[in-house]
Amino acid sequence: MLRVTAGVHAVAICMQPVLAGLYLNGSPSGLRMHEPIGLGIVFLGLFQLLMATIWWRSGGRWTVPAVSLLITAAEVVQTSMGYSRQLAIHIPLGIALVAGTLAFAFWTIRERQGVSA
Repeated sequence: MLRVTAGVHAVAICMQPVLAGLYLNGSPSGLRMHEPIGLGIVFLGLFQLLMATIWWRSGGRWTVPAVSLLITAAEVVQTSMGYSRQLAIHIPLGIALVAGTLAFAFWTIRERQGVSA
């Protein structure tokens, strides 16, 4: 379940720059979709944290919920920076979140296949 949640989370977060680009290209619907998906991503992050904690408690590594907590905390900051229009923080943090969430999703796939040490 952690792998599926991380995958959905990664897909949703990858949609955000596309929607922001649509808005910057002159389509107000991009921003109207960017906001609710951003809020949904925070809830996906919380669910991912729950799944990561369950995975850890069933014998997995403790670093999995730690990284998931870091991602979720950054998403909360990201959302507040977006609402306050602090783009100097919102944009680079968004890039870092896309990279981190994708890396986490790929890690969960590799971990399940036994490739990671």
